[in-house]
Amino acid sequence: MKKKKLTIHWPNNLITIAEEGEDWFLKAQMANLEIPTGCLFGSCGACEIDVNGETVRPCIKNIEYKNNDLLNIEFTSDPFW
Repeated sequence: MKKKKLTIHWPNNLITIAEEGEDWFLKAQMANLEIPTGCLFGSCGACEIDVNGETVRPCIKNIEYKNNDLLNIEFTSDPFW
């Protein structure tokens, strides 16, 4: 089955194209952004981003299609990080 192509709109107003299953950290790097990291195992939440309003932890979840070809990304802010 062919992987879906998705358009990602980043907080810095850059747009990149990704395929399902690609790594969030690499795609952010291509958009000249850095997603913060902590444990990289999904337990600390330092890397959380909002994808179309849904919180995602990129260290444990790759880019995926959910009935929308446009992914709007916002960085979450945690005062403890």
